[in-house]
Amino acid sequence: MVSPVTVVKSEGPKLVPFFKATCVYFVLWLPSSSPSWVSALIKCLPIFCLWLFLLAHGFRFLLAHPSASLIFVGLVFSAVGDAFLIWQDHGYFEYGLLMFAVTHILYASAFGMRPLALRTGLVIAVLSGLCYALLYPGLSGAFTYLVGVYVALISFMGWRAMAGLRLVGAAWRWTELAAGSGALLFIISDLTIALNKFCFAVPYSRALIMSTYYAAQMLIALSAVESREPVEDYRLSKAN
Repeated sequence: MVSPVTVVKSEGPKLVPFFKATCVYFVLWLPSSSPSWVSALIKCLPIFCLWLFLLAHGFRFLLAHPSASLIFVGLVFSAVGDAFLIWQDHGYFEYGLLMFAVTHILYASAFGMRPLALRTGLVIAVLSGLCYALLYPGLSGAFTYLVGVYVALISFMGWRAMAGLRLVGAAWRWTELAAGSGALLFIISDLTIALNKFCFAVPYSRALIMSTYYAAQMLIALSAVESREPVEDYRLSKAN
């Protein structure tokens, strides 16, 4: 197991561009009421930096570790989704929803199906059902089922991220903690979006949404560093 201190020392410098880009977004705080390609670039810039963070480990690392590659592709879809959501009031919300749905499928695939952790899955399923029930009165038309499918996908991703979480014992790894924490923050961010759009105005919603979102993406990208399975193990697991 790699210690968290070692992780901070080795990976911290590679994340400096991400932190700077995130600060630029919050300092500029461009109005969401006036979408433009500039505001889209500023919003996507921290995610671009996470691309560079993973690429800094080399193409060979990504090719040798399928889970890291899946997270990288998920970050690509996330950036496209972010761009669509800049123009969500102009009819592009559904496209952003689709991009992030694909992202969650990729992340869930990266986290894998072992261990299964059925009890964790059951708890998350119940909580996601309650969240959908809360949102349901405010949904209409296509959103009634689109949001339902999205809730199912992000909940599945959260289950797979948290399934391997071990806080004590020899099996403890900081990567599982990063993945689980990142998934939880992603769910909080998207739930805030849904509540704000379909139910009621959430105070300081944009700050809450973007701070939890950027933190979630950083933690999920960081979880790929100590990858879960090298390509040999990946092929072996597929064969079994």
